[in-house]
Formats: sequence, C-alpha cells, structure tokens
Amino acid sequence: MNPGDSYSIDTAIRFQPLEVIDIPAVVAECEGDWHNFTLCKVNDSLVRLGVIKGEFHWHKHDLEDEFFYVMEGKLLIDIQDETIELGPRLGFTVPKGILHRTRAPEGAVILMVEADTVQATGD
Repeated sequence: MNPGDSYSIDTAIRFQPLEVIDIPAVVAECEGDWHNFTLCKVNDSLVRLGVIKGEFHWHKHDLEDEFFYVMEGKLLIDIQDETIELGPRLGFTVPKGILHRTRAPEGAVILMVEADTVQATGD
C-alpha cells in the first residue's frame, strides 16, 4: 500500500466525554482492510482505533511518541532492522523520531494513543 491508496484515516473525534464507546460496534461498522480513526481526546492525547489488515508505509513522528495496544489479532511493528510482534493484550511504545511501520498480515484490532499534534500518516 502507498499512503492514501487503501487507507481510511479519519482524524475527526467520534466520541465526546461522558459518552459510552462500544468498540465492538465500531469495529463491526468497518468494511475493507484498513480503518484508523479517532475515538476520543483525553487531555492533549488522542485515543485512536485501528481495524487493519495489511501493512502501512514506513514513517516516523518527529515530535511525538506513539503507543500501540492490541485488542484482537497480531500486530507486527517493524523498526529499522527489528520486528516487534504483539498479540492480544500486549502494548508497545514507539519513541518519537524512530522510523517504523505497522503490519497485520491476518488482521488486527488495535488502540493507539498519541499526542493530538501527531500526523496520522507520519511526518
């Protein structure tokens, strides 16, 4: 995939404070292989949901760290010459400035936490 080819990335905040977020219902709405959208804002951070299958392009965030938490499936995070493998209920933080890409060959549902200044496609 090339950036923008098959990605569905929505940065609009879908849920406000005091709203219940039914993640399984949101996941069930997704059609296609790559959905990434903002669930809510917590202070100066965004909680994002990824329903993904396939791979994202190599990118980095110069000013922000990015946290990944796997809810379902398996997520691979490639970092230079290393691959981190995460299964359900495992998390990992990619520090700012580190070139990385995410892959989910068989599909995964993940939560991401990142600063509200982050560019979802990388800097």
